[in-house]
Amino acid sequence: MTDSSPEMSKPNTEAALSPQESEDLIRLLRRKEGNWVGWGTACQRLQKAGYNSQQIFEETGFEQIQQNQIVVGYQVYNSIIATGVSEETQAHFNRKGSDILYELRILSQEERAKAAEFIVGKNLDIDETHELVKAMKDLSRLAKIPEAFSTHPGDAVAYQCWKLARQKSDLQERSRLIARGLSFAHSTTARKQVEQLLTDFTVTSTRPAPTLSVYRLESAEELPKILPVVGRMPLTVEDLQAVPLIEPEEPFGIVKSSGNAAWVPVPSWQVLLLAEDPVTILWHSDDLPINLPGKAEEVLVLVDRAARQWDPNGYFLLEENSLLKMQWFEQEPQIKILGKVLLVLRPKKFLDEDFTKEMWQMDE
Repeated sequence: MTDSSPEMSKPNTEAALSPQESEDLIRLLRRKEGNWVGWGTACQRLQKAGYNSQQIFEETGFEQIQQNQIVVGYQVYNSIIATGVSEETQAHFNRKGSDILYELRILSQEERAKAAEFIVGKNLDIDETHELVKAMKDLSRLAKIPEAFSTHPGDAVAYQCWKLARQKSDLQERSRLIARGLSFAHSTTARKQVEQLLTDFTVTSTRPAPTLSVYRLESAEELPKILPVVGRMPLTVEDLQAVPLIEPEEPFGIVKSSGNAAWVPVPSWQVLLLAEDPVTILWHSDDLPINLPGKAEEVLVLVDRAARQWDPNGYFLLEENSLLKMQWFEQEPQIKILGKVLLVLRPKKFLDEDFTKEMWQMDE
């Protein structure tokens, strides 16, 4: 995914633009000439040439979130064209749909093309597309495709509806899910499987997803200061001078060295003391497998890499399309577990950091 943060400042010499080329791209965006695909191309070229998202916003009026959507949408658009889609689908997304294509970013290239064709055929909106993508990902994570269903996007939604309907005792909600499943089912076998629920009213109980432990730092004392370790005496002046300047990155006070290492201050909670190989990962709350209350923000996910034994009460890391993914498994998965999530840490809320530095103001 394209990084939409404003820290992209070093130019990429391989993608360097002449002053005239840069001005032409900025003018195109400022005047909104052409279509969204051209805008995505322009934003991506400017970013690769060293323009950060804030600079592009100031020059063109495209907000950072818009830039991210059209750049990612443009990348997804290129991938479905490369895979092969109908002229109708290609023409549809050439006119509009960057938000729809953005939703497809987590699918494989082949899945994106199938989903794009299905979305155009069914005329799905953004919310329906979100549910479609979720259904396709959930189905793809199963060790075996359920009998009677296929990997077709329509069957993925039908399976999701079938599974949920079997868990509902409320007839109105159950009927709604059955009707939705029948409207999306692609294969004859999937349709028959959903239709059976019209006469079979058995309610199948399932294990509910566990609660994901979420913490927020509430006091400065809980955020220890991390200092570089020079080494163990005896040491030389050169050893002392070799320690790089440490500049903590907010909101978690992450520090980096000149080597391939970084640290983050975390309170010594009991769950961490019991962990054998704890590591941390910066994660955006919107990308977690459950919705967190409150505003979206960057969180710190603490993981024990040594805990690779499945249990139904935890969330685990796995590999998906060569990237890390967090997932809860109702049943023991067939894929390799890379570690268990210990907790999710929210950053401390700072009301007025500069105010707290002036102690005389506190005396009043």
